[in-house]
Amino acid sequence: MEKALLNIGFGNTVVAERVVSIVAPNSAPMKRLKDEAKEDRRLIDATHGRRTRAIIIMDSNHIVLSAIQAETISQRYAMLREE
Repeated sequence: MEKALLNIGFGNTVVAERVVSIVAPNSAPMKRLKDEAKEDRRLIDATHGRRTRAIIIMDSNHIVLSAIQAETISQRYAMLREE
């Protein structure tokens, strides 16, 4: 059984079918979501020290930070879903 992996930048991937949402980190609710996840130790930082440009919400309730634009990750996700 092969799982489709979604490239979230800089050599990092997540299992595409486990992604619930891909959002931009700019709004106050997303900043609060990120802070709560960090406090609860559910935050995965895949930015490699770069600026956070996308927040990926997983079905496991983990929050993944990416340095790639949310639109780019969404396009990659859509391409995976078409296959």
